[in-house]
Amino acid sequence: MKNEITYRVWGRNALFTDPVTKIGGEKSSLQIPTPQSIKGVTESIYWKPSIIWVVDEIRIMKPILMEGKGIRPIGDRGNDLARYTYLKDVEYYVRAHFEFNRNRPDLSQDWNENKHYFIARRSLKAGGRRDIFLGTRECQAYVEPVDFDNGEGAYDDMDMDFGLQYHSIGYPDETGENQMIVRFWYPRMEKGRIKCCRPEACPKEHVVRKASMKQFSPGVNFSFAQEVM
Repeated sequence: MKNEITYRVWGRNALFTDPVTKIGGEKSSLQIPTPQSIKGVTESIYWKPSIIWVVDEIRIMKPILMEGKGIRPIGDRGNDLARYTYLKDVEYYVRAHFEFNRNRPDLSQDWNENKHYFIARRSLKAGGRRDIFLGTRECQAYVEPVDFDNGEGAYDDMDMDFGLQYHSIGYPDETGENQMIVRFWYPRMEKGRIKCCRPEACPKEHVVRKASMKQFSPGVNFSFAQEVM
């Protein structure tokens, strides 16, 4: 049985924050979505701790446009506005697949590919199990199933390099190590498509801090796939 889904995600705005702009408080978006942000969208469609979603490929369907907005930071009681730079009118096609989380043998009873595939497909058709957003909570988005190779993208005849960018975070549940890792990569768009490298293949990474796996107890904060079919 297949373990892959393809979907369209679109929204009015997106903010894939460039880490360089976080320090000053006036955030600016990267030109393209990070694999971590798209993984988050996929997990909002359907996720369980017994599986890991891997983003394989992203198609940029609409032109890359920027839009500045004045935002009042949370907790700020003054009248000053921070200037955030968002992506405007975004649309992406995504291809992703799931793998069993081999670092969680305690959940091996839930390694049922057929069950997870059909649940994920139904969840996608319903628009996701949780709210969908692109990069940050105020950027609401929507998803629906799509044929990844159909449709005309804005950059189907263009290649582009984006330099060193943030890729994803490696959590203990996925890496099997008691630490949190941040990863970086060099994304390249070819004919409007960005093929995402696997997390463990990223050329650069940095240990952020020590961390431990979250504990799951069946019947308490976890249920097996068979129980939710």
